[in-house]
Amino acid sequence: MFLKLLEKHIKTGILHLHLPGGDYTFGSSGTQAHWHFIDHAVLGRIARDWEFELGRTYMEGAWHAGSTGLQALLEILRSNFAVKESGLGLRTLSRLLLQWNRVTRSYRNVSHHYDVPEPVFRRILDQEMFYSCAYFPEVGMSLDAAQQAKARHIAAKLMLRPGDRILDIGCGWGSMVFYLASHFDCDVTGITLSREQLAVAQREQKKRGLNNVRFELADYREHRGRYDRIVSIGMFEHVGRPFHHVYFRRVHELLKHDGVALIHTIGRAGPPGVTNRWIREYIFPGGSTPALSELATAIEHTGMRPTDIEVWRLHYAHTLQHWFQRFQHNRADIAALMQEEFCRMWEFYLAVCEAAFRYSDLVVYQLQLCKQHGPVPITRDYLYF
Repeated sequence: MFLKLLEKHIKTGILHLHLPGGDYTFGSSGTQAHWHFIDHAVLGRIARDWEFELGRTYMEGAWHAGSTGLQALLEILRSNFAVKESGLGLRTLSRLLLQWNRVTRSYRNVSHHYDVPEPVFRRILDQEMFYSCAYFPEVGMSLDAAQQAKARHIAAKLMLRPGDRILDIGCGWGSMVFYLASHFDCDVTGITLSREQLAVAQREQKKRGLNNVRFELADYREHRGRYDRIVSIGMFEHVGRPFHHVYFRRVHELLKHDGVALIHTIGRAGPPGVTNRWIREYIFPGGSTPALSELATAIEHTGMRPTDIEVWRLHYAHTLQHWFQRFQHNRADIAALMQEEFCRMWEFYLAVCEAAFRYSDLVVYQLQLCKQHGPVPITRDYLYF
């Protein structure tokens, strides 16, 4: 069954399959990749549920990608096997229930991923620790330069004024908070659900001596205040579809009448879908990537007005490629900290996500929102001149 599946689907690229009983080749031109199996029994598991078992069996060490590498193998598999969504029904309903991210569950979900020890992230991310899609306006940019370009682009969209009070929802280790506080005469508050991130951000604040910065452990539904500007980068993916409207209503409540909000999130360029089971179980429990239609539906009854929607294509694929390369460069150090199964889980996560951003409908949306027309110019020229 496994061999027939590969023979039927591999049309782009060349896949060399290595089994205990023999070698097989599928496809005739394009990228070449090798796939080595230790045990025949694993083939049935992958054939029955490849979206989950492909990652799980890799974590177990049941197969490897040989000299051509994991990225080349996943490129061939992702570009030849279309992901089939289940549509409406019990399967989708059950996954929606797994995105029922009330406050206490949201804390647990974030802790699962973001409370991984800081030294692991230090070995993967840029110097400023941005853990979200970088911006590559020029070919060949370094990761650090692309992350700074992202920060400048977002700051421009926020239309900052001296003395503005800014809220960063899901501030991570404080990367954007520190950028805004260092480059603009503003007062910046960052909130996170991760105790590990909070501790790192507070230490870094003291190190930098920034008095116009504060960090809090709080969910967006718990925080109180009124802000001139709100920014949220790579956090909306953790809100959960049942709470999309709650999130945007809360942004509306926290934003002043003449305020500007900038929401940066992974999304789907196609119709609504469901989160891959392996990603949901091992990497981002409770996570979801919204379609543009879902974002629009959640926003339209809040009183917020979309003033700009930008779609970033392939930028996250480039970002993940950088992260994967840095992970491999520091793999021995990370394995000493976190053990081999963690390393296999994370390298699969980084590689499979890069393939998804290259070959599926995943993109990044930047939504600029206001309560009225006035705060933002009616053309985009202000971003570039």
